[in-house]
Amino acid sequence: MTTPATTTLAERPGPPAAPRPRTRWLILAVLCLAQLVVVLDNTVLTVAVPALTRDLAASTADTQWIINAYALVLSGLLLTAGSAVDRYGRRRMLMVGLVFFGAASLAAAAASSPGQLVAARAALGVGGALLVTATLAVAIQVFDAAERPRAIGIWAAAHALGYAAGPPVGGLVLGYADWPAIFLLNVPVVVICLVAAGLLVPESRRPGAGRLDLPGAVLSGAGLTAVVYAVVAAPDHGWTAPAVLGAASAGAVLLGLFVAWERRVAHPMLDLHFFRDQRFVGAVAGVVLITFGSAGSLFLLAQQLQFVRGHSAWEAGLRMAPFALTVVLLNLAGIAARLIRLLGTPVAIAAGMALLAAGLVVAAYAPTDGYAVLLLGLVLMGAGCALANPAIVDAVMSAIPPEKAGAGAGVDGTMAEVGASLGVAALGAVMSARFVAALPADLAGADSFPAAYAAAAESQRTGVADAFGAAVATSQTVGAVAVLAGGCLAAYLLHRAARRTA
Repeated sequence: MTTPATTTLAERPGPPAAPRPRTRWLILAVLCLAQLVVVLDNTVLTVAVPALTRDLAASTADTQWIINAYALVLSGLLLTAGSAVDRYGRRRMLMVGLVFFGAASLAAAAASSPGQLVAARAALGVGGALLVTATLAVAIQVFDAAERPRAIGIWAAAHALGYAAGPPVGGLVLGYADWPAIFLLNVPVVVICLVAAGLLVPESRRPGAGRLDLPGAVLSGAGLTAVVYAVVAAPDHGWTAPAVLGAASAGAVLLGLFVAWERRVAHPMLDLHFFRDQRFVGAVAGVVLITFGSAGSLFLLAQQLQFVRGHSAWEAGLRMAPFALTVVLLNLAGIAARLIRLLGTPVAIAAGMALLAAGLVVAAYAPTDGYAVLLLGLVLMGAGCALANPAIVDAVMSAIPPEKAGAGAGVDGTMAEVGASLGVAALGAVMSARFVAALPADLAGADSFPAAYAAAAESQRTGVADAFGAAVATSQTVGAVAVLAGGCLAAYLLHRAARRTA
């Protein structure tokens, strides 16, 4: 018999659920395919920088904007997209997002200048925000509490697969075609999803939601975009650069105004009462810290595989693939969902994030002359994410009424984007500081591995590689500590909430 303290949040009684569609698993396949292509576009261009530089005469700043415009717009619009999904219909907004994503992909493939490609990537972010929120909101509607953890796990596995598959897919495409083909691949996927969504996905919306909160949408979108821009730009420009400080300050002011506005408006875009629920706060803390550790550490690991081990970007992506494959296999087989039911949400989150932290440490200190230890670390990381991610998303969505599923998906997606951006920036800063401090005095001016390696004498290059490896290990250890602390905090808050409810 399950005790109240270990009962998963998804098992708690709620409002009567609508009849489950018989085609719900086919619907989930469509949702996962849409989610896969959205996440894939976040990383697929990392291997195309040389081609973009050559064909579009793009500068370093241009390529940074081409890559970052998508993530900036997507993260800034997730809250607004979630609100729109609830108000105007989850199926309708799913199809609008698909149309937008397909049209923007065609525009990106046809771009003939860096500015045009940046604009197309920003438009892709608009479609991506609608798809991320609509896919999760639809999944919440078509699955009942018993099947929801497994469905969310499969949805999260598609997210992990898309993130990891970007570099190898991009490298494979560029081996046979020019860079526009990367965007043209999206078009047939969008067409398939549009047809399938029109035939299979039932419509649902939040009753009595009122009109879209336009002031709240503007304030949240501008504030989140400014904050994420500051975090993304800080590693290149420095945390005290005027542009970074200005963007961070503007974002903080705008988000403060957003909170003040949401507290007084009749139909708020984000119900701030959610943050009084310890279940919600604990789950959100888990979202931020699990993405902080995993995204930041995978970013650093990709650099180590390329700079120290000498692999190309797509080869590094292939060697990191066991992480995503472990997530996919454990969720598709239903193993993660069964463990969540057995352990309960708080324990599953704590155990999953402990596994992830252990995997980060193993990968950080893996010897560079072999792959077996690194493979073990990646499998541990994947097992931890496979267990913790669905439990965290389920906890977020279970703390929110089902009729506000779009808003919950917006919060989950926003916190994941913020956590990933913070992880890449913060762990990258730790790595950079540790690396520069370990360099010989005559190389102290070099602020990156390529610069230090190029400036080093032949006798110094082994020491430079060792210094970079040690710096990566230190920063990944910091990420592991953050993940473990997040798991303990989330589990504690969820456990307390469960006891109070019981």
